[in-house]
Amino acid sequence: MQDKRTGPGEVREASMLLRQVLDLTVQLESDIGSELDVNRRDFEAMQQLVMSGPLSPTEIARRLDVTTAAATVIVDRLVAVGHVSRQPHPRDRRGVLVVPAPASIDRAMARILPLIAGVDRALDGFDDDQQAAITEYLRCVVGVYQEQLPNPGAA
Repeated sequence: MQDKRTGPGEVREASMLLRQVLDLTVQLESDIGSELDVNRRDFEAMQQLVMSGPLSPTEIARRLDVTTAAATVIVDRLVAVGHVSRQPHPRDRRGVLVVPAPASIDRAMARILPLIAGVDRALDGFDDDQQAAITEYLRCVVGVYQEQLPNPGAA
């Protein structure tokens, strides 16, 4: 079997395609954020709320790796455009939860779900062994990315 490694300075097509996927992801997130009238950081907060449901401002700050003051500004902007509301925390009478508006979730998911379904359909053209190889490759790529973070495994 021939070694398919590239020489010094050469990049495999799969790596270039992965880079393109990352670039397109940024473009798509920017496009969806524009559609929702929010900037990139606000959209990141919205993603966390859509995926996890209501969160405290402190948890939003932790997940976005920003100060609590910055998280408060983000939440203020999201409240101003109607994407979230602040509600009393059910177990901490001094705390609040940031709750995503159902209409905003629906707007975001109307763009995201077709993408997820399309990516999933792309796997249908591969047999089980090929799908397993693709999954293993992506698992390894995730590991490489995680190793580059200051706190590996934090993502």
